[in-house]
Amino acid sequence: MSGFGWWRRRLGPAVPVAPAARVDRFEIFFDLVFVFSFFIITRSTAQDIRGGALLHALLVLAVLWWAWVVHSVVATRIRLGEGFVPVLMTVGMAALFTFALSLPQAFHDVRGNAAGPVVAAVSYIVVRLVHLLLLRHAVRDSPDELRQMRRFVPELVGSTLLLLAAALIPPAMHGSSWAPLVRDGLWALVVLLQYTTGQLVGSWVWGIASAEHWTERYDLILIIALGESVISVGVGSNLIGQPPTLPAVGAAVLGIFFTAALWWAHYDMIGPAARIALHTAQGKPRITMARDAYAYCYLPMIAGIILFALGAEAIVSGITNPHVPNWMPALGPAVPLLFGGVMLYLFGNMLFQLRTLHTLSWTRVGTVGLLAVCIPLAERVPALGALALLTVICVGMVAAEVVIFEEGRTALRRLIFEERISHEAHEAAYRARWHEPNEPDEGE
Repeated sequence: MSGFGWWRRRLGPAVPVAPAARVDRFEIFFDLVFVFSFFIITRSTAQDIRGGALLHALLVLAVLWWAWVVHSVVATRIRLGEGFVPVLMTVGMAALFTFALSLPQAFHDVRGNAAGPVVAAVSYIVVRLVHLLLLRHAVRDSPDELRQMRRFVPELVGSTLLLLAAALIPPAMHGSSWAPLVRDGLWALVVLLQYTTGQLVGSWVWGIASAEHWTERYDLILIIALGESVISVGVGSNLIGQPPTLPAVGAAVLGIFFTAALWWAHYDMIGPAARIALHTAQGKPRITMARDAYAYCYLPMIAGIILFALGAEAIVSGITNPHVPNWMPALGPAVPLLFGGVMLYLFGNMLFQLRTLHTLSWTRVGTVGLLAVCIPLAERVPALGALALLTVICVGMVAAEVVIFEEGRTALRRLIFEERISHEAHEAAYRARWHEPNEPDEGE
């Protein structure tokens, strides 16, 4: 018996995901490591906010997000916390952590050493190979599914070659002005290849055993990303290293309020209603909805979170700086990033709503338009005023929706509450058997 077979026998087999399965704790552990990459992207971009740096951040985010999408496909087929699977996933997590640490060097000066980009490319490839091995194991007994799985192989091979080329070719161009363009173009080709493949491969690849698991998985990563934005603003703006002045406390409170409003914008009505819609859909409509709404529409929301975190960090940093007068407006691209990031988040959320519920809230459209109109004003008022203006708009949007959509919201909350009560009652009835006395054996 091979070494891997021995360990697999000792640890137990992979366990398929049941139709009503929920996310297990190991998956959340993986997500925490994954979101560390969001933090690194934000930190490395905040050091030099330019157009090129923002482009690089979005390219890395798109490639990283695709790895997480493939990860979610694997997680909907086998339980990542059972049997031998956590061992392989730990290897993937180590590679993912290495990838995150090497991200600041992924787009370094092309005239320098290629070690950073090579480490980023190799560690990314390891993550993808772990997912491929687990997916192949999940479908090993089905020749048809194995044949379908091979449709993902050209994308994996192409992504591998393009990332390695982006790491090795530009340094070999000996300082040519074309080298950065070649590197960025190769990364852009990786993104194009990956997301085009997602649309072209058969629907089997996107098959989901549990709609509950799929929706909960994506909802959790979005919550963690929102939490990461708060950490990024707090750490990057040096709030911890400054005395608690009134403007600093006000900026911190406003940051929490507008982030909570963005959480509310998705999780109060849109997210829960979309979960029900995915449960209701069956067959190919469910598969395409899961792919389009969650794998694709979540990306602009995540990108928006990173952008508004960059803007908020720059604004709060100025507010907490004792050498900057409180009446000074925010400098540089801080305000466009803050407002533009929130607009991108809401735009992605509107796409998500349109794809799952086939509706579009006019309150969201109006809010995006109002945010765009207010950017010039926010660039002229004191930095704290710009943050307050954004907060008022975001909180005002959710407050208006609570009032305007009261009837539909109340019906949705009642349905969700009834489902939760029924589910909890079923779980309580099952666990009650643990308290029953054991049946005596015959002859006792």
